[in-house]
Formats: sequence, C-alpha cells, structure tokens
Amino acid sequence: MSLITIFTSPKPFTKSEHIATIQRNAIVSWTQLGDDVRVLMIGDEEGMAEAAAELGVLHVREVRTNRMGTPLIPAMFDIARERTDSPILAFANADVILTDSLIQSVKMVMAQERDFLLVGQRYDIAIDTPIDFNDGWQVRLMALNQAIGRLHGPYGSDYFVFPRQCFIDVPDLAIGRAGWDNWMIYEARQRGWKTIDCTETIIALHQNHDYSHLPGGQVHYRLPESNENVQAAGGFLHIFPLTDANWSMGEGGIDRQPMTWQRFWREVEIVPLVHWHSELLGKLFHYCLHPKRGWEAVKGWLARKFHRTGRTQEE
Repeated sequence: MSLITIFTSPKPFTKSEHIATIQRNAIVSWTQLGDDVRVLMIGDEEGMAEAAAELGVLHVREVRTNRMGTPLIPAMFDIARERTDSPILAFANADVILTDSLIQSVKMVMAQERDFLLVGQRYDIAIDTPIDFNDGWQVRLMALNQAIGRLHGPYGSDYFVFPRQCFIDVPDLAIGRAGWDNWMIYEARQRGWKTIDCTETIIALHQNHDYSHLPGGQVHYRLPESNENVQAAGGFLHIFPLTDANWSMGEGGIDRQPMTWQRFWREVEIVPLVHWHSELLGKLFHYCLHPKRGWEAVKGWLARKFHRTGRTQEE
C-alpha cells in the first residue's frame, strides 16, 4: 500500500507537443518519488491511455462529466478511493512537478492530525523540453527554480492533499474551471479541518503554458463552466481564496497563521459560514463589511422586483 495516491485529469496529449511534454515531465516526477506514491490518471482525452501505458501508471478511462464533457470532481474523488487504498489522496494539476517535499510534509501532518487539507502556492517556471530524471534531478530543478522561477500569487492552488475519509460529499464541480479549488478551502474550513498553507514546505513547480486547450483559447475563469462551478459551490460566499487557510507549515512544524488586521476582519466576515453554518448571516456579515457590494445587491434586487411588478401590471 502506498502512502499517497496522486491523481489527475490531464489535457489531451496529442494536440500540443508542449502540453504533452510538460505533462510527461510532471507525471514522471511523481513516479520518481518511490514506493510512497502511486499515480492515477483519470479520463479519456486523446493520447491519455498511451501515455499512461508508457509511463507505467494506473489509468481509469470512464469518468462522469458535465454536459461539455469536462470531468467532475466528485466522480474523480470517488474513482481515487475505489481504485486505490492509500490513506492520503492528492489531486494535482497535470503540469505540476512535485518533489520529496510532498511526502515529508504529509508525514509531518499525519503525525498530528486526522482530518486536514494541504494547499499552497506554486512556482511558475518555463520548461519546454523533457526533464532529465537521472540522479540529482530534484537538486537541479531546485537550482533552476531559484534562477528563473516566480512564486505565483495566492489566487488558487494546483494541488490538494487530504485523507481519504475527507471530501466525501462534493457538489458537481468541473475540473480545470474556476471555483472548484476555492470551494475545497471553504469546505475544509467549515468542516473544522486544519487547512494548512504549505507554500514554504511543498515545492510545486508549475510549467508555464497557454490556454489553447480550452474553448476559444480563453483562460478558465472566463468560461461559462466557471460560472456554473460557482453556482454549484453554493455561490460567491463559498469562494475562499488560499489566504483563508488558517494554519501554515514551516520547517518548525504547523502553526496558526499570524493574525493581521486584514486576516482578523476576514475571520469576522466568515464566522457565520465556518462556525455557525448560516448562509443568511454570512450574507449579512459580508455586506456589512463590504457596503458597496451590499448596495449593489440591493439595487439589483430592487431592479428585479420592479421589473417583475411592471410585467405583471402589463399582463
């Protein structure tokens, strides 16, 4: 039994040589982490079955999708549980290189916690060719990252690590579209699981790419599926950024995030959601702390009300 199963839903391997190269780089990096890690690819994109066979990883072709054919998060999580017995599951985007730092961080948290979510910022790095995975590959990549890598802002996470008993009840969120990653952080917080920012300890190298694989070449947050994700997640109140992780991990272990005024007021804002489980009070607190948004919401409600009233009178 492997400690961690890393699972993913790659893009097609046949439409872009660059995408195929960086996905192979990422997946091979996972297979290089030893017996502690098992790798699972999910989906039926072009070239995936051949790539899985070439790389020697488990592949499950059938997965439930939305109307656009995009795999759904709950279906992927279910497959990872059904087809593997690892106590820890880790979803990672198929273009992200991971190192031994993942295993070390997981072992540290498992020694202290039963239920948790590990997330973190990534480093963006330009890699266009196959990586040499001979001895010393991690040292060489760390040196390259020091030279040209850039820490991405805290606007999303490219990996999510959690015990297999967590995230059993997941709404129909589409993979690779905005919103689903934010819902993961919301869910962990409102369940009371330690939500740990591992930016300092888990080195995740995201290989730069374009968005030619998406409809119209648009970035994911501009697609209609992203709006549907937000709705499925329960609305904008459930869109939690990475900065809502309430713990962090460093070389000395796990500690509460340092309290700043910004964090204090954000914690006040989300108290109804994560502690009282009240959507109504969540909206009230949000609009009280963001009066401009509250006024816009009131104006929108009045406009819809008068529009409906006018239509009724005409009829």
